[in-house]
Amino acid sequence: MADKVLIYSRFPKTMMARFAERFELLDTAGKPAQEVFSSDKLGDVRALLTGGGTPLGAGAMDLFPKLGAIVCYGTGYDGVDLKTAAARNIAVGHSPGANAASVADIAMTLMLAATRRILVADQYVRSGDWAASKPSPMMRPQAGMPGRRIGVFGMGEIGRKIAARCAAFESEVGYFSRSRHDVPYQYFPTLEALADWCSVLMVAVRAGAETHHAVNADILKRLGEDGYVVNISRGSVIDEKALVAALTDKLIAGAGLDVYAKEPHAPGALTALPNVVLAPHIGGHTLESHVAMQDCALANLTAFFEGRPLPYAVKTA
Repeated sequence: MADKVLIYSRFPKTMMARFAERFELLDTAGKPAQEVFSSDKLGDVRALLTGGGTPLGAGAMDLFPKLGAIVCYGTGYDGVDLKTAAARNIAVGHSPGANAASVADIAMTLMLAATRRILVADQYVRSGDWAASKPSPMMRPQAGMPGRRIGVFGMGEIGRKIAARCAAFESEVGYFSRSRHDVPYQYFPTLEALADWCSVLMVAVRAGAETHHAVNADILKRLGEDGYVVNISRGSVIDEKALVAALTDKLIAGAGLDVYAKEPHAPGALTALPNVVLAPHIGGHTLESHVAMQDCALANLTAFFEGRPLPYAVKTA
């Protein structure tokens, strides 16, 4: 009999195909588990697969008295109550670094699209304004990448790849993170100091209580009227209301966003602004990344059911 795995978050069936080959899947399709399955079925669940950002607290864990493993599909695990999991001896796994290259790529894409005003330029061509030689203030020359100061907030796997890509574009790179790293980039002791120095702030820090709204009105003001912010982390890291105000009042020049405070809903105030580039949380959404994330999740689930430690366990220290 195949081991049973509860699919706690909503995933496309194509993404679950490899898991279905190995396990018997109880798929909630993103609905509350107790509305889809009986308490008897939930009582037998020993492992579940979830999206890292999906809330999974003590109340949800109560539904699964035999739960021994929570496996996050992807790098993030901010939705999981790690303290409760540890207290209940529930192992938590994820896919560290599996999508780092893809997320770094989307960060660069958003930065270039925002700073070079690609969306505005696209519309300038499509509308016929270019052919008609119609002047547009949005088409004024913008600063390029050589010599531009890029600040990376968070120097984990994704932050390092972003920094390397920026350096290849002949930009200056600085960073702030919880600790100093052995990397060839200028270290800043505070986020405030980094924001004062850079003209583009790349948000690549892990989401959590300590980073909630870390990028606030003060940080945005420090970026200045020529500054940009790019967020590929989690929407919670930026104070979204402060961001809307900074963009509306032209305190900063623009933004590139792949994540939002309440996904999948981006505030109308953001969607109406021509100097904001928006993507639907697709940073890690490449074929290669999904294979790598599935590899990690499958390895974690297999190890759990075989009584071994998770090879990709969440490190809380």
